[in-house]
Amino acid sequence: MGQRTPLYDLHLALGAKMVDFGGWDMPLHYGSQVEEHHQVRRDCGVFDVSHMTVIDVAGPQAKVWLQRLLANDVDRLQDTGSALYSAMLNERGGIVDDMIIYRVEDGYRLVFNASTRDQDLAWMQAQLGGYDVQLHERPELAMLAIQGPQARQKIAELVTQPRGQIIQQLKPFEGRADGEWFIARTGYTGEDGLEIVLPAQQAPSFFNDLVGAGILPIGLGARDTLRLEAGMNLYGQDINQDVSPLASNMAWSIAWEPASRQFIGRSALEAELASGVQHKLVGLVLEERGVLRAHQVVRIANVGEGEITSGSFSPTLSKSIALARVPMATADRAEVEIRGKWYPVRVVKPTFVRHGKTLI
Repeated sequence: MGQRTPLYDLHLALGAKMVDFGGWDMPLHYGSQVEEHHQVRRDCGVFDVSHMTVIDVAGPQAKVWLQRLLANDVDRLQDTGSALYSAMLNERGGIVDDMIIYRVEDGYRLVFNASTRDQDLAWMQAQLGGYDVQLHERPELAMLAIQGPQARQKIAELVTQPRGQIIQQLKPFEGRADGEWFIARTGYTGEDGLEIVLPAQQAPSFFNDLVGAGILPIGLGARDTLRLEAGMNLYGQDINQDVSPLASNMAWSIAWEPASRQFIGRSALEAELASGVQHKLVGLVLEERGVLRAHQVVRIANVGEGEITSGSFSPTLSKSIALARVPMATADRAEVEIRGKWYPVRVVKPTFVRHGKTLI
């Protein structure tokens, strides 16, 4: 038996198929993964993401410590509630994890992956050194993601004031606290929506209210196809401790200025740039029948080989798509080996769908 979120019994009551995910018993789907995927693209749905790790960072040196810990620069978070996405790197420039960082009233809030909790906390503790910083994990909190083009409007109508007004006023990548709730306009689906952190004991009642208002529950299966269509990395598949952000379509999340900020992994990334980045993360589209899967070999004529990191059937595009790490010289055509046969694929930018619009 794995760890359970406060909504475990509700998932069972709603008919969820439960699976192990990073040591947690989580809903894969509630009947149809494809229908849940379309529900988020066309309307909205609610995900239980209470397995995610929430860490509050406080203390006089919280900012300077995070400026060393993260590849992105928290100095960009000038206003309370502002957020940014960043990788946390090792000395080799490999990705220990990726996360979202929020500026909160008394410091910073970090939200990162469930499956990497232990390695992340161990790494962070090891980097504390003599910094006057306190790390406070928040296991007493739950987290729900309500995603889709109608998400904010429906939630704003459902909650009491001033929460409804807060939701209407939030800008993308911004969060605000209201009492024990923290409401952010962030997500992992490529659609607009909210991520709400709230006390665990309040989560079942709120989840029930959402479902009662017609906001359908969505499982991990649709979460994965949604994030794949949006070109968002999944830790452990597309990124890991042996891969740098420069080879992961994450260069935009590295803050190189000021040059004096010596974040962990900076020297390794600079050396990689100086010698020439060897690989890149691209999107693949299979125009024929078949399914692209992780670890399938990608062959590029007169260039070399790469590998699919994530692949699946895209419900929005009705085609098989994938993310793949390939040589930098890869152009717009390649081949993928599926069950001993080679199939032609189109190489595209690694974002297939955003805000309901097809980008390929």
